[in-house]
Amino acid sequence: MRNLKLLKSLRSSELQGPGSPQFFSVRADTGSLLVASQYSITEYEPRTGQVVSEASLTADGFLPEDGSGVVVGLQDLAELESACLATAGGDVVLFNLNTCQLECVGSVDRGLTSMSWSPDEELVVLTTGQETIIMMTKDFEPITEVGIHQDDFGEGKFITVGWGKKETQFHGSEGKQAAQRKLQEVQPATGWDDCRPRVTWRGDGQLFAVSAICPQTGARKVRVWNREGVLQATSEPANGLEQALCWKPSGSLIASTQRHPNKHSVVFMEKNGLLHGDFTLPFSKDQAKVKELLWNSDSTVLAVWLEDMTAGQDGRVNTYIQLWTVGNYHWYLKQSLDFGRDPQRAPVCVCWDPERPLRLHLVTRSWTGITYDWGWTTERSPGLDATDHASVAVIDGDKILVTTFRQCVVPPPMCSFELQLKSPVNQVTFLCQPQKTNHLAALTANGQISVYSQDSGEQADKTADGFRIVSRPLVLQKTFSVAALRDDPLALRQLLWLEDELFVGVSSGPLPTSSTLQMLRPAQDASDALSVRSEIEVDGVVVSMVHCSRSGTVALQLEDGQIRKVLWDRPEPSVERWRDSSGCSVSFPVPCVQTALCSISGEEYLLGLTDRSHLYAGDKELASNVSSLAVCNDFLLITTHSHTCRCLQLSALSVKGLQAALASDRGQNDETLRRVERGSRIVTVVPQDTQVILQMPRGNLETIHHRALVLAQLRKWLDSLRFREAFECMRKLRINLNLIYDHNPKVFLENIETFITQLDAVNHINLFLTELKEEDTTSSMYPPPESSPVQPQSASGQKKVDVVCDALRHAMESMDPNKFCLSILTAHVKKTVPELEVALQKVHELRENPPAAAGAVSAEEALKYLLFLVNVNDLYEHSLGTYDFDLVLMVAEKSQKDPKEYLPFLNMLKGLEPNYQRYTIDKHLKRYRKALLHLSKCGQDHFPEALQLVKEHKLYSEALRLYTATSAQYMALSCAYAEHLVEQQQAEQAGLLLWRCGESVSALQAFASSSSWRNAICVAQQIPLPPDQLALLARDLAEKLTEQRRYSEAALLLDQYAKDCEEAILALITGAVWEEALRLIYMHNRQDITETNLKPALLEAVGTQTVFLEAQVATFTRHRTRLAVVRAQKEKARLDMLDEDGPDCPDAELYSEASSVMTGSKYSQSNSRISSRSSKNRRKAERKKLSLKEGSPMEDRALVYALGEIITAVDKMREEVHGLLKALVLFQFDRQAEKLQLAYEEALQMMETAVPEVWPEGLLSNQAPLTGPNSTANSIMASFQQQQQQRPAASPQEAEVPTPPKMRNSVKWKLIILNGSTPPVDGLGGDTELT
Repeated sequence: MRNLKLLKSLRSSELQGPGSPQFFSVRADTGSLLVASQYSITEYEPRTGQVVSEASLTADGFLPEDGSGVVVGLQDLAELESACLATAGGDVVLFNLNTCQLECVGSVDRGLTSMSWSPDEELVVLTTGQETIIMMTKDFEPITEVGIHQDDFGEGKFITVGWGKKETQFHGSEGKQAAQRKLQEVQPATGWDDCRPRVTWRGDGQLFAVSAICPQTGARKVRVWNREGVLQATSEPANGLEQALCWKPSGSLIASTQRHPNKHSVVFMEKNGLLHGDFTLPFSKDQAKVKELLWNSDSTVLAVWLEDMTAGQDGRVNTYIQLWTVGNYHWYLKQSLDFGRDPQRAPVCVCWDPERPLRLHLVTRSWTGITYDWGWTTERSPGLDATDHASVAVIDGDKILVTTFRQCVVPPPMCSFELQLKSPVNQVTFLCQPQKTNHLAALTANGQISVYSQDSGEQADKTADGFRIVSRPLVLQKTFSVAALRDDPLALRQLLWLEDELFVGVSSGPLPTSSTLQMLRPAQDASDALSVRSEIEVDGVVVSMVHCSRSGTVALQLEDGQIRKVLWDRPEPSVERWRDSSGCSVSFPVPCVQTALCSISGEEYLLGLTDRSHLYAGDKELASNVSSLAVCNDFLLITTHSHTCRCLQLSALSVKGLQAALASDRGQNDETLRRVERGSRIVTVVPQDTQVILQMPRGNLETIHHRALVLAQLRKWLDSLRFREAFECMRKLRINLNLIYDHNPKVFLENIETFITQLDAVNHINLFLTELKEEDTTSSMYPPPESSPVQPQSASGQKKVDVVCDALRHAMESMDPNKFCLSILTAHVKKTVPELEVALQKVHELRENPPAAAGAVSAEEALKYLLFLVNVNDLYEHSLGTYDFDLVLMVAEKSQKDPKEYLPFLNMLKGLEPNYQRYTIDKHLKRYRKALLHLSKCGQDHFPEALQLVKEHKLYSEALRLYTATSAQYMALSCAYAEHLVEQQQAEQAGLLLWRCGESVSALQAFASSSSWRNAICVAQQIPLPPDQLALLARDLAEKLTEQRRYSEAALLLDQYAKDCEEAILALITGAVWEEALRLIYMHNRQDITETNLKPALLEAVGTQTVFLEAQVATFTRHRTRLAVVRAQKEKARLDMLDEDGPDCPDAELYSEASSVMTGSKYSQSNSRISSRSSKNRRKAERKKLSLKEGSPMEDRALVYALGEIITAVDKMREEVHGLLKALVLFQFDRQAEKLQLAYEEALQMMETAVPEVWPEGLLSNQAPLTGPNSTANSIMASFQQQQQQRPAASPQEAEVPTPPKMRNSVKWKLIILNGSTPPVDGLGGDTELT
């Protein structure tokens, strides 16, 4: 649905040369024009008209001096820096563009009729006067010479398999009579045909086609040849085939023209010579002749060069050039250039630019060179409010196809309505005034502007046949003539309709590098003419002009990318430079083919899209893969070559924010991103709506509702409390209805009656309730834009679903409980804990007291609806749980249950005592706590059943609350509970239960088995036990405590209750509790034990501690040495890799401190099969990988772990060593004490000095991101990213490097009396007092 819009035109009237132009070519590298006449060949610079190089063709005899010579071909050869020219006399001449010398490279005696070079300039085809084809290389070495007219069809001849005759074949719509119809004889070519062969190449240079007059029939016939000069195919006989011939560069079709009895068509042939489609030219049969057909370089535009067949009264003929495009298999006439009857203005040479697909060059008979540059544009109405119909106008010759996308989406070539004009349309523009943006103006080829507007008269909305009129056609209001447009075709371009009586257009300026802005208003004399009220000279060629509906700004873009602002609403209109907020001039880095004005963060910008897909905002590049763009209200929409559609809110982003947003590819919940079909382009966006219209490459349309537009519109509706519009949109587009509440919970709850009133439909309210979830959709599915204010969430501790259900239910009950009965039931059922009993009770009330109001819901309807919401079996169970048998029967009747299933059970229940009945129901429903409650009310007879229920379902705590502490039932339950606790290895708690209910013996056993010796002694004395049994109990308990290494407690029992001081002292000595053992020795006057037991134990303890320390120190030293070796090997391996692969080697970091990869290792790290289902298993799996075996993959980690464990074990000995030293000193074992103290001190000192070596700072800094009270989110993130960069190869399965162990230097363990006057060593503990 795009039109061709003229961007600029360049007219060079200064070209001068002898004779008249006959052929011309465009130099691709310089853009200059090569023009050949009957006298000379000249190279011109089109902007200035200056002659670059020139050579006479008559001086050397290539053409006759009388001017009768004819040039039949001219081609620029960039590789040779020459131009090749062929004359009708048979000479092939090379014109050197550097030396301006002519060289004849070949000559044909019978003359030449045409010359055509292949697209790759490797081959040249010449047709001679003898009707032959000569093919040569670029060095003019002959390849072959064949006759044009061949009797054979060619290598591509169709194969007949012999299945029947033509008369018996299927003939389609023509019927069987087509088989008997005699073939008409082919008519000779028309009289105006110049009878010269036409040669055209396919775009890839593999095939070429030749159109020539057949000697037998006199009609044109097209033959296709390959690159080797071998005939491939011959066209089928066709009446009226004309001379024009051009092969589409994309290679699919060959275009020619054909004159039918009732029409004049452009026809297309395949490479096999068969016709394949056509379109009709807008002329009668004998009105015009087609001189040439020309495809542009990207095969998107077909230029048709025509001339009138009959001359006018003055003997002159009109000349036209038409530009046609195709979409959805329909051909559109997009531009029509009428050059009038003046033969001097008529073009004699026309060609497309080889580099720029939409640039057309032509030279007139009067040596005027004209260059037209077109661009693709979509003419859409510029409105911003709901009155705009989102109209798009498509030019199709003398018709404008208008589609109003707000009312209907009609695929092209169809439309909402057509506007028929009297002349072909070249430009369309919509009125830029608010409320009138549907009005349209068309500039036609005859220099008139036709104005169309909406019909203000009231008409019926329905036609006579009952159809509703969706889109009303515009009505022609007035047609203005513009005098300035009658001289040259396309003299006025970039037309804008700013006000009802103000048009602004661009025309060429007095200089080739200038333009003129013309402000057109109706003439004062009440005639239908537009006069130029004011002109503004612009220093530069204007290539685009755009208007902003929001601000009224008009911006210009010059051909070099400069931006200008038009001050059009002032008494003296003027143009000034476009400046940003800081006052600096702004320009596009490169010219843009599509522009749009928008406001970004409050500042106005001109957006530009280049033909290379780069999107700019002023001089800043936003993206580099944009295929189309549109600005609608506050949103920028673009499609990209990665097949996405982005929608960004301009007010919420800065230019840098736009760059970042377009560069990122965010997650699936990113509302700005949407995938679209490959090659999609934006046609238009419906203002104040959510529709985005996309056109696919083949021409069909798709309507999408971009999530960003949808959510923005929903937020507006919800903020303005328009709940109905929001609900309808969300339901249609499948947006989660939770957003209605989540957008602003406080506002929703405050206006919940408004919500109900606007929806006013029970089904809609039910739909909203059934979609409620605890999930906050504003943080998961539909996150708000970053700049939007954060809406306060409900601070209550209640769950969201419960809050909304309760609020809606209360509101509906207060408004109209009968009308909203089903919604009230839904609110009960949808709560997190469904209130099915309440809902069933309300249904029961409806049955008992049917409402009298009209339209009220009956109990049967309500129950049927409940069965739709809830599983019938669940509802039956809940109805049974209400203990209301009428309700149960009502539900059972609506279910599919067999009465034989439930009636006997219900009858049995009715015969039971009420409490036992409820107990039976609750037990059936597996509501055991309620069942126990009801059973406890049934009396003593049912207590065994209750006790059994408690034991089966472990309801001990609930059961104890139902009976008094003095009752027998309480005692029985306590005993049963105690038995259960003992089974659960909770004997101490079982003892407490038994003790408080008077079961002292059982309690004593429970306490004794759990080693709760204090409680056991209390119970034993409460019983009371005899002294001998008490002593025996104490010994048993002491034995268990000794096994648990609780020596002090065991000694207390033996001393106080067993009265065995010696055993108590020996227990303390065994536990190394030296001071307490001494206390008991002196209290009981057993100094003999000091000599027999205590001193030997002290010496043994010294030996044990010394041996342990020596072993730990030796192991520590060995591991420490090995760790240094391993790290040195890894560093060497890393440096070797850097030397081999350079500093950017990605594998170099594999050998860093934080890595565990070891070169040359025979071990490889593989995936573990251990399933890490818990943190314990995961740690175990990680530790399994740490092997101390030399050469293992993670040996360094294992060594670090082992060293840390040794330090921790040695550090824990401080208190034990301290107590042992005091005891040794007391008994004058000074030498042993000094030796132990010195050994322990040296071990601690060695380990503390080794900590920085084992855990260097670099290793620790790589371990975790920097955190702490002074860190920020940015600093933590930067630390984490740095860690990842430093450890690119770290495996996720690697164990973390342990932190260095903390040594408890504050614990004082040394004795000064053992050091004499030597001061304590810092950091290894200070002196101590003998206390």
